[in-house]
Amino acid sequence: MDAPLLRHRADYLGITGSVLCIIHCLITPVLVMTSTLLNHDALRVGFLSLDYLFIGINIVAVWSASRHASRPIRLALWGFLSLFAVGLLLEDLHEGFEYLAYAASAGLVAGHLLNIRHCRTHHAH
Repeated sequence: MDAPLLRHRADYLGITGSVLCIIHCLITPVLVMTSTLLNHDALRVGFLSLDYLFIGINIVAVWSASRHASRPIRLALWGFLSLFAVGLLLEDLHEGFEYLAYAASAGLVAGHLLNIRHCRTHHAH
């Protein structure tokens, strides 16, 4: 993917990654408890490690989107990304981190939506 295309699609990539992560985090506990397929440790660990993929997707999206964002949006995106990563990485320690990851994911969606709006209203030709 070339840089200009990634720059223009970064907010959509970030929104998609955050929403998919929320869906993944809501569905995973149900699948783990009800599915016999996930009783195999290798498959279960692989399915649960998608968190790292979502962190990676959001790092790429925030990095690319924040290069051309206003300072407040840039700070919000990086702040929510940091909270998101901390929440996902530490969710096994306390359930509060899981809620932090949900809130930060919603914040990432809101930040990307604000950046899309900002880019449309302040676009220089």
